[in-house]
Amino acid sequence: MAIYAFIKKQNFTYGVKMKNYQLIFSLLLTLSFNISERISVFADSKTIKSSSIAMNGEPKYSEGFSHFEYVNPEAPKGGEVTLSSIGSYDSFNAFIAKGVSASGLGMIYETLTTGSSDEAFSEYGLIADQIEYPEDRTWVIYHLNAKARFHDGESINVDDVIFTFNMLMEMGAPFYKSYYGDIVEVKDLGNRRVKFNFRQGMTNRELVLITGQLPVLPKHYWEGKDFSKSTLDPPLGSGPYRIKDFKAGKYITYERVKDYWAENHPVNKGRNNFDIVRYDYYRDATVALEAFKAGKYDFREENNSKMWASMYKGKTFDENLTIREEIPHELPRGMQAFAFNLRRSMFKDRKVREAIGYAFDFEWSNKNLFYGQYKRTDSFFENSELSSSGLPSQEELEILEPFRKDLPDEVFTKEFKPPVTDGSGNIRKQLLIASKLLKEAGWKVKDGKRVNSETGEELKFEILLISPAFERIVLPFKKNLERMGIEASVRVVDTSQYVNRIRSFDFDVFVMVAGQSLSPGNEQDNYWSCKAAETSGTRNYMGICNPAIDKLVRLVIEAPNRNQLIHSTRALDRALLWGHYLVPHWHINYYRLSYWNKFSRPDITPKYSLGFFTWWVDDTKEKIMLKNK
Repeated sequence: MAIYAFIKKQNFTYGVKMKNYQLIFSLLLTLSFNISERISVFADSKTIKSSSIAMNGEPKYSEGFSHFEYVNPEAPKGGEVTLSSIGSYDSFNAFIAKGVSASGLGMIYETLTTGSSDEAFSEYGLIADQIEYPEDRTWVIYHLNAKARFHDGESINVDDVIFTFNMLMEMGAPFYKSYYGDIVEVKDLGNRRVKFNFRQGMTNRELVLITGQLPVLPKHYWEGKDFSKSTLDPPLGSGPYRIKDFKAGKYITYERVKDYWAENHPVNKGRNNFDIVRYDYYRDATVALEAFKAGKYDFREENNSKMWASMYKGKTFDENLTIREEIPHELPRGMQAFAFNLRRSMFKDRKVREAIGYAFDFEWSNKNLFYGQYKRTDSFFENSELSSSGLPSQEELEILEPFRKDLPDEVFTKEFKPPVTDGSGNIRKQLLIASKLLKEAGWKVKDGKRVNSETGEELKFEILLISPAFERIVLPFKKNLERMGIEASVRVVDTSQYVNRIRSFDFDVFVMVAGQSLSPGNEQDNYWSCKAAETSGTRNYMGICNPAIDKLVRLVIEAPNRNQLIHSTRALDRALLWGHYLVPHWHINYYRLSYWNKFSRPDITPKYSLGFFTWWVDDTKEKIMLKNK
């Protein structure tokens, strides 16, 4: 669903996850149009015109709302916040599949519409203050807000919208061609109106909403520049922040735009409260944690259970100068896993992939490495109503039946559950099952090595990592593989090499994070389709190409209502799970946060995001903290 919008919202502090794992992606479900006070319907054309739109149901916030309920509209502006990122960066062009882009760049730009963080998927007008579309959603017209400006004072016009769309489709990352692939024409209708026509015969109710998430770039700035290349020239934007200062790969500082055109817009009231936002870059997570404890930066989300259990203690915590806090959320957790590259011959057989999964002892890892903090993931749409569970329902079976010949029998007859151990570390039973599967797939043990019975090829592969901290998790997995005669090497590389290798599918196995929203849609094509498998830079890292999955993806994208979306997504989930394309990891449903005690925040935390940019620097707290620091 709203992938760009999610990145834009989250990149302020989760730059590491977003950049390294391509993440993570998203929150936001959706709502639907309401034929009452919030829309006007013209009987002759059945055209709807509104300042907001929802996927299903009705938007939470009515026409003329003053602010989102999870903000403090009176929050004071000011203060400075320093955040962290891991690795390095070499580009300010986050729209192309080249270079490593700097954290926080989403704060520079605005989009035609924007979503809220306490609804599944709603879009509210921003650069476009009115949205016009027919009931069948086969096109959309955006009426541009006359107040919308770039940072140089130039008005945001229809030419900028058309220019942005064309540049992203022609030179942007492959993601955009997939995400906006069903848009066939963009037209200037005059009077600050721009029309997007969609592919005929296509049913995609989400497309009106995701079209609104298009970031708008300044045509007058980019003309004469090569958009396809990385650049460290600070770009011109229209958002609440601009780049103030930077040292490539070391830090980047943003300043709040004092005359930001949308500062008092209802979607921005109580947000973007910091005057200065700085990201400092660190070599790895361990160094970054020590820097945080030394007071070098202000806010940290912890992703390492061992560090969370053992490292967040000491004098500053005892004296309440630094805060350790867990905040629950209702975000879909998506899928983190050891992902196989099916382009490698050894992984083409499903039984081989399934067998390797038996070597990962989650229960032992959770007990001995994770301090019991995690749950095993068994869905690509974990922690949401979209995840499959138990045996398939009648509705799911009706969806799956036409694709029976291209799907494993288990999709129709069994509940998917990853292998379970007793946590003792003795997984002999699991390894015997795995060895049986490998023999059935034509791999035997010879001189202690697992080799192909016909070709003599050894079953060995590399596990690619970006973080040394992950080695403690991989090494027990590696040892269990060795017990089956499988040689697994572990390689940790720097950020730039990692990103480039993943983009070009140059890996055997890597730690994949596939984020999901509450309203999956066009991005599923980029994750799982045959077309995406053949295109470098897409998120079909594993190289999945199955005609049944292609068709199930279309059913998700074209779902006419929420109920059908749920059943179609669950069916897709089952097809993906039983393909054994990966070895599922784990998840939690709360944020693990630590921060220096200089912030205050609204009483309400949004259900589908942390909402860090609704926080503010509290002068009183900051003075006390600095005095005792």
